[in-house]
Amino acid sequence: MSAVTANPRNTRSGKTSEIGEIKTKFDKMTSMVLLDYKGMNVETVSKLRAEFRKAGVEYRVVKNTLVKQALKGTKLGDTLAKSLTGMTGLAWSYEDPSAAAKVVKAFKKDYEKLNIRGAVVEGQILDSKAVEDQLATMPGKDELRATLLATFQAPMQQLVMLLNAPAQNFAYLLDAKHREMGGTSE
Repeated sequence: MSAVTANPRNTRSGKTSEIGEIKTKFDKMTSMVLLDYKGMNVETVSKLRAEFRKAGVEYRVVKNTLVKQALKGTKLGDTLAKSLTGMTGLAWSYEDPSAAAKVVKAFKKDYEKLNIRGAVVEGQILDSKAVEDQLATMPGKDELRATLLATFQAPMQQLVMLLNAPAQNFAYLLDAKHREMGGTSE
């Protein structure tokens, strides 16, 4: 046996396993951003990975042929095949569709070598401009929850105010009557 062991991903069974993993990621994702990281050094890519982790996004550098095999026979396979050239990184988001796009947009301000090739959101393909202009500016899951909660709370707050109004008006009436009779308000 040689001193150098073979990478299990380079074997046929390893590649088949990796294709299955990629298929699974595409099946359970809410969105995926396709990146070209050419020209970025290891330190910068490590920073990008850390930012993705903070946002709950899974980032992975993949072989284009394995992604093509994983998507073979699907609508995405035919459409994404054109974008799968060169150095490819995929950022999968499983909960918040805009999370990966927001990280990439913020990261691009400091590291211009990172290029967006496109994205997939709920089966729809977006070009790089749409990713930056639309997907990255979309409200996140937490922002949408806060808006929904505020919407639910507004009618309840109005009901409480309406129920308190007669008692409050009665208190104002008593205070006015007290002043009219020459009493002090304190």
